Amino acid sequence: MSDQVKIDREEAAARRNLLAQDVMERTGISEAMIAELVEKFYGRVRQDALLGPVFASVQDWDAHLARLRDFWSSVVLTTGRYHGQPMRAHLPLSLIGHHFDRWLDLFEQTAREVCPPSAAAHFIDKARRIADSFEMASATVQGQIASPRHVRRS
Repeated sequence: MSDQVKIDREEAAARRNLLAQDVMERTGISEAMIAELVEKFYGRVRQDALLGPVFASVQDWDAHLARLRDFWSSVVLTTGRYHGQPMRAHLPLSLIGHHFDRWLDLFEQTAREVCPPSAAAHFIDKARRIADSFEMASATVQGQIASPRHVRRS
């Protein structure tokens, strides 16, 4: 690896750390809060009549929850810890609109219970954008066109 690549990576990591610190200061989000939200939310998902069967294929929930904590840390704190392709994993599941609606209902309820208002709002904004991206990608794979409908959700 060249010296310039190392410098670029170090600078990118420093920028991510500054962004993460800013979000933590503005919202109160911490890794502990992310862990609590992920645990409670996916506990509810696993028990949900609609979403539970979607996640029934998960074999190792401890590993899956660790990966989800990394994902949400990357999404809300820009830590860069998650290195996966969530879209690729979810596309074969043939998810449709009511799956995304239910996922968001449970997520928003849990975020509001676990987090202070500014943190909940930050998580919810990110979750809505994720739901829209996944829903539009699922529609495209099925030969349909979908437009974002969750970002403006009230």
